[in-house]
Amino acid sequence: MQLGGLHHVTAVTADAPGNVAFYTGTLGMRLVKKTVNQDDVSAYHLFYGDELGRPGTEMTFFDWAWAPPREARRGMISSVAFRVSGREALEWWAARFDELGVERGEVEGRGGRVALRFADPEGQRLELVDDGGAALPGGVPWERSPVPGERGIRGLDSVTLTVKEIGPTAAVLTRVLGFRKVDEYLEAGHRVAAFEVGPGGPGARLRVEERPDLPPHRRVGAGGVHHVAFRAPDEEEHAAWWERLTRVGLMVSPIIDRYYFRSIYFREPGGVLFEIATDGPGFATDEDPARLGERLSLPPFLEDRREEIEANLRPLPAGQLRS
Repeated sequence: MQLGGLHHVTAVTADAPGNVAFYTGTLGMRLVKKTVNQDDVSAYHLFYGDELGRPGTEMTFFDWAWAPPREARRGMISSVAFRVSGREALEWWAARFDELGVERGEVEGRGGRVALRFADPEGQRLELVDDGGAALPGGVPWERSPVPGERGIRGLDSVTLTVKEIGPTAAVLTRVLGFRKVDEYLEAGHRVAAFEVGPGGPGARLRVEERPDLPPHRRVGAGGVHHVAFRAPDEEEHAAWWERLTRVGLMVSPIIDRYYFRSIYFREPGGVLFEIATDGPGFATDEDPARLGERLSLPPFLEDRREEIEANLRPLPAGQLRS
């Protein structure tokens, strides 16, 4: 039983129209599913990914207009990295960000790899990383993206957890979830440990940053990350993970049918919310793959409330939503 790498990352926005404009128009990702937060149907849940929203390519957002801006704290995911192919792609993105006025850093080495840090309009801390074409196969950039395919985002590379101390988090990663520690170094004077799972490399990495100087996490704000999900190949193995996590004493949610995948949730000792999600059935369950994200999709148990739900959602610009 082995996790297959990163499945998706879910973050928070207080500006859904601006979020759609940035992730589709600036980053060139495809809006593959426009649905609602199943635990709060007053909020959109927007999924961006490759051409089909394959597991390992998805960045998703809860639209909470009331959310305050994120604060730098521990017990949270502090940055998300996407994969691109080659240093030339990073240089191309740096020029694109300058042209579009996107806040960015320099193309530089980080933890033995070449990366470009940047932020979305709400301060979401992001990176593009040269994946070297290694490890998990990358996604396929959408052919109608404004970004040329050879420069396009190929999926998730890694996430960075910021915690009080690395040890307890590392114990769960290695002894329970099957990660292995592959590196440790200092960055800006802070201890950082790198972990990989399964085949390792791009799409199967975590960085854990030790920051006892930061105040503890309170709640997720706009520009912050809600949780990270890892991949289970099927429902049988997913259920086995639920049993394993329960057996070792972690507080685990029931298995939840999200219609597009099944989920379980738990917190690691540093306070970060983890999810394990099945690879299937996927986003084409209720939409033609050619028209993903064009209309509000609802799981069957919410379909009879469609009129009520749509009436309470903020309008999104149709032109930005066409896929």
